[in-house]
Amino acid sequence: MAGSRRPRRSTGRDHQPLKIVAVAAVLTGLVLVSLRLLPGSPMESTAASQWGDASTSTRSTDSPADRRSRPTPAPSPTPSLTPLPFTDRDIDLDIKGWYAWSVLDRRTGKIIGSDNMAETSTTASLIKSWIVADYLRRADDAGQTPSDAKLADATRIIRDSDNTRAEQFYNGVGRSASIKRLISICKLTDSSVAADGGWSRTNLSPRDAARLGNCIADGRAAGPQWTTWLLNEMRLVRGSGDFGIRKAFPAAERKKIAIKNGWIDRTREQEMHINCLAIGGTWTMGVMVRYPIELGYDYGMKNCQKITEALLGPST
Repeated sequence: MAGSRRPRRSTGRDHQPLKIVAVAAVLTGLVLVSLRLLPGSPMESTAASQWGDASTSTRSTDSPADRRSRPTPAPSPTPSLTPLPFTDRDIDLDIKGWYAWSVLDRRTGKIIGSDNMAETSTTASLIKSWIVADYLRRADDAGQTPSDAKLADATRIIRDSDNTRAEQFYNGVGRSASIKRLISICKLTDSSVAADGGWSRTNLSPRDAARLGNCIADGRAAGPQWTTWLLNEMRLVRGSGDFGIRKAFPAAERKKIAIKNGWIDRTREQEMHINCLAIGGTWTMGVMVRYPIELGYDYGMKNCQKITEALLGPST
């Protein structure tokens, strides 16, 4: 129709600026999101909490100075051992002749003692504790059970220090071969077999006496089958053999301490040899004294106790 106009078709050029703005907004948003997720970005911590990134939410944001200022957790304390009842110190007692002592801590193996604790003297009846232990262990190793009569003899040797039965047992375990086993099994360093091969003149030091006590206590001497039995017999020592170390303890404690003592007059040397072995719950102790024969037995027996009392007293 004349004079009429057709509508103009849109070409899209009118909306071009709007599209550019929209694209720019989207790109800006992506950049912001990237910055919030980028490690080390100032926006990192807030991004982690918003987007739930477990790796960044658990990462420490403390500075090195902050971490250094934190207290270091204290290590768990190591339980300390109860001190032994003995004090490691020099003692100077009014005792005629020679004397020496040694104490072994059964928990640690540590040995303390007098400067001369490695010097030896003849054991006399103290060695009977080993002779009986050697017999019992060897019998068990051979699959044998000692008869009631043999156990009764062993009881007499330990409790009453019977010499005749001790000699019979000593012959049965090979005499000096038994002392060589003692030195080997109990890891003695100072002791030796007697020149005449007899049990009474076995040479033992106070240090090795304490080691013998530990060897009995830990089962090496009598073996697992008979250790408890032997220790009980040694707690029941009676009569003239009940003297020395355990007499220095209160009466209630004495019955818990196993002992075996030795005492003899050496006419050849014109000396008395008195020796004391004791086994406590956490310790073993050896005391040996040697002095002129005319002073008699009682002098040395009391001095075994006197030496122990001096070591039990408070340190000075």
